[in-house]
Amino acid sequence: MRSFDFAPLLRSSIGFENLNRLVDFATRGEAEAYPPYNIEKVGEDAYRISMATAGFTRDELEITAQDNVLIVTGRANEGGEGETREFLHRGIAKRAFERRFQLADTIRVTGAGYNDGLLDIQLVREVPEHKKPRNIQIDSSAPQQTIDAVNDRQAA
Repeated sequence: MRSFDFAPLLRSSIGFENLNRLVDFATRGEAEAYPPYNIEKVGEDAYRISMATAGFTRDELEITAQDNVLIVTGRANEGGEGETREFLHRGIAKRAFERRFQLADTIRVTGAGYNDGLLDIQLVREVPEHKKPRNIQIDSSAPQQTIDAVNDRQAA
């Protein structure tokens, strides 16, 4: 029997409990690994995405959250007008990118910061009151009352 490694499915998904959407996302493939990133759980319902965006300025980065997708885009501006740079070695990869993250319905982006070449995006899980677990009181007479109520409705 084959065993399946689901670790790649969890790399860019936050707050998912629905495996069908994870599998759908994984079948699209994600060959590009630039820029590198971390996804951290920093609290009970709080997450942080940290992306290594060395060489980019705040103006060259854009974050968009729309329809359960978080899109981080980097547009590399190669020098200003009249500025020419000659590299003998270029080890800092500064190229345009677009990174997408699937977000669960309960995940909301709360903010972002940029410091020391790291772009940090804060996320929080907000579960609506009607989806939270609740305790049901057990009453010894409830089953018969419920059955009688259903029978009365069907007879009417």
